[in-house]
Amino acid sequence: MQTSEFLDRKLAGRFRTYDTDGDGFIEREDFVQAAARTGEAFGHRPESPARQRLADLCVQLWEHLAAAADTDSDGRIGEAEYKAAFAAGLLATPASFDDGYRPFPDAIMTIADTEDDGKLNADEYARWTGSLMNLPEADAREAFRRIDRNSEGLVTTDDVLEAVREYYLDDAPDSAGSWLLGPLDPG
Repeated sequence: MQTSEFLDRKLAGRFRTYDTDGDGFIEREDFVQAAARTGEAFGHRPESPARQRLADLCVQLWEHLAAAADTDSDGRIGEAEYKAAFAAGLLATPASFDDGYRPFPDAIMTIADTEDDGKLNADEYARWTGSLMNLPEADAREAFRRIDRNSEGLVTTDDVLEAVREYYLDDAPDSAGSWLLGPLDPG
């Protein structure tokens, strides 16, 4: 499968959010540390079931990516390997994406929804995207504004899942999902 230039730019942006230490590779430890930072940002101790669930899902995501993308079996994934995995069909269909990805935003909601109402406000959204993906607060707030399609000041798991789906599967530059990780580099 050929990826569009626009998806290529989005994949580069997502790769950078995974590569939390900025060494040009994503590794298992990047995922472990992202889960730990997110749990800590919301006051979840290491033994918290919610934090453990997020940590487990992050490691599972790493293992899934490594199986598809670590073609040289060196325990790390370079940007070219990451992009090639998507071109090879890592996210084959919207339905397979939803089935595989749904547990992740559910786990985020369990960690970040401090009011336990099934919704995130702008502050909670900015805090989890900052802690998990190092997204600058201004970019997180703009993404939140776009994902909050009904302008009620809250987003649900379904809203987040729809934006993530759009990020990977929609080439419309004005879609909410295209702004999920802030503005894209011009490319």
